[in-house]
Amino acid sequence: MAGIEDSARPRLARHVRMRFDATRGRHVLLSPEAVLVINDTGAAIVDLCDGERTVADIESELERRYDDVADGDVRSFLADLVAKHGMEVTHG
Repeated sequence: MAGIEDSARPRLARHVRMRFDATRGRHVLLSPEAVLVINDTGAAIVDLCDGERTVADIESELERRYDDVADGDVRSFLADLVAKHGMEVTHG
C-alpha cells in the first residue's frame, strides 16, 4: 500500500490508547474524539506498533504467529489508522 513502507515504524498517536472493553468484549482504541472497536487481529497489530519495529518486522511476526496473514492487510489496517489520526509513522 502506498505511503506505508517496509522501513516505516508505526506507533499509536500520543492521544490514542488501546484498552480491552469488557462491556463490548473487544479491544478499543480510545481518543478524545472517538472510540474505535477493533478485532483481535487489529489488536495484535496495534500491540506490535511500538515505534521500534518496522512494518516488515510486524508482518513477519504476525506471519509467524498466524497461519493466514494476507498480503497487504497489515499495511491497509495501518493506513486506515493513519488516515483517522490514530497512528503515527516514522520513516528510517
